[in-house]
Amino acid sequence: MAAARVMVSASNTLTASLLSKGPLRRPNNFSLCFRNGPVQKRRLFTCSAIYNPQIQTIEEGQPETLDYRVYFADNSGKKISPWHDIPLHLGDGVFNFVVEIPKESSAKMEVATDEQHTPIKQDTKKGKLRYYPYNIHWNYGLLPQTWEDPTFANTEVEGAFGDNDPVDVVEIGESRGKIGQVLKVKPLAALAMIDEGELDWKIVAISLDDPRASLVNDVDDVEKHFPGTLTAIRDWFRDYKIPDGKPANRFALGNKPANKDYALKIITETNESWAKLVKRSIAAGELSLV
Repeated sequence: MAAARVMVSASNTLTASLLSKGPLRRPNNFSLCFRNGPVQKRRLFTCSAIYNPQIQTIEEGQPETLDYRVYFADNSGKKISPWHDIPLHLGDGVFNFVVEIPKESSAKMEVATDEQHTPIKQDTKKGKLRYYPYNIHWNYGLLPQTWEDPTFANTEVEGAFGDNDPVDVVEIGESRGKIGQVLKVKPLAALAMIDEGELDWKIVAISLDDPRASLVNDVDDVEKHFPGTLTAIRDWFRDYKIPDGKPANRFALGNKPANKDYALKIITETNESWAKLVKRSIAAGELSLV
């Protein structure tokens, strides 16, 4: 068995103070509120407040190999799923975001949705590790407890069906994240990417720890304080498959980013789809629900 390297995430990773608003206010409620944990006060399957828990990330294998995995565990060492067990909601429009691909890197890392505990691994194609043709310039990852339902045709987005994955996040802050890091973010915009006919939402967000986080609260603020960033994100995701001989991706909604309210709507809808999935109201197929 490959040696495992254990890293503890704290402080700026999965940290959140108890909120002054919302149904959970007891200062002694320190549970992370995993699905199977002792405290399960939640909207759908998510918590409205959590308190500074520690999450361990456990590396198995060597980076940039087929066997490499980054597992998540609670502070007792029990493996958990970053997709299913980390809460989505933190309250007041703030959400947890799991970094899969740090900015300025090219290895195509992703949560393995078909493996037990859904660790992060490097994607493959025809048995070979996948890389983007150039670095991605933002932290990239997923919103836990969301799912783009492949059986649902979104009439607002050309009737496209979901891509069967959690919702993607493009985090535009200045700091470079780490694989498996969990950040508190606020959504600012949404891009409706159509990838080979499938709907693949990109939620543009910013870490609350970023120095400019207080300046940006909606799509227009992004253009003001991060000029050119929304266009750069759209163009990057439109063109990254072209070097491999594939056609460019397309964007619905007039090829423009939707505003924060629309992004929040997408998050709510995909969280509801995820809840149906884990309750087995929708067939999971090859997806792992643990």
